[in-house]
Amino acid sequence: MKKFTLSIAAVMAMGTFAIAGGDIAPVEEPIVVVEPVVDDSGFYLGLAYSFVDTEVIWDYSKLEQDNYDGMEGDYHAIMLQVGYKFNSYFAVEGRYWNNVADGEFTHTFYNPDGSVHYEIEEEDGRYDFNAWGIYVKPMYPVTDSFDVYALLGYADTTITPPSGLEGTVNDKDGFSWGLGASYAFMDNLSVFADYASLYDDDALNENGYGEDMTIETWNFGLTYKF
Repeated sequence: MKKFTLSIAAVMAMGTFAIAGGDIAPVEEPIVVVEPVVDDSGFYLGLAYSFVDTEVIWDYSKLEQDNYDGMEGDYHAIMLQVGYKFNSYFAVEGRYWNNVADGEFTHTFYNPDGSVHYEIEEEDGRYDFNAWGIYVKPMYPVTDSFDVYALLGYADTTITPPSGLEGTVNDKDGFSWGLGASYAFMDNLSVFADYASLYDDDALNENGYGEDMTIETWNFGLTYKF
């Protein structure tokens, strides 16, 4: 009986050993891949060509006159850009514009019913245009290389006439906004295109008549990020 009991114990021990040492695949530790952290912050500088459109309508109805006229001026300018990018979604930016070529002007005189009475077209570089603005710049990275963004801030513009017409200087400031996109074709270089409204307001001017003025820019440039 003892031999039989020992035999059963031996068989059970061997079975346990076989199960423990069977064909069970070893457990492998999972491989964790850590994505590198990309630091997208830093200063950047830019240079752009700007097409500037200015338009103003003078309404003399406040002076008990039923006529009005307007002036549209187009300028070619250089825009300098400096900013700091905090991350992929937010930056602050300053801009400065200055005209570099003769402007083209159209002076339009209107009839009381709104029809055009006559126009005077001229090309004259006597008027100087310059402006500056400071913006917050929310951005959205569509891809690793392509961003869309908005500009929200304040701008000051000055249109200076030639000597002898100092009283007609247009110095306007106020809320400014814009929309644009940029594409990085190298790690530190990108191209951009955007629209910026520097001024848009309708108010009485110092001479007592209505003045509706808009100043807009279209900018095409290159940015270098440090």
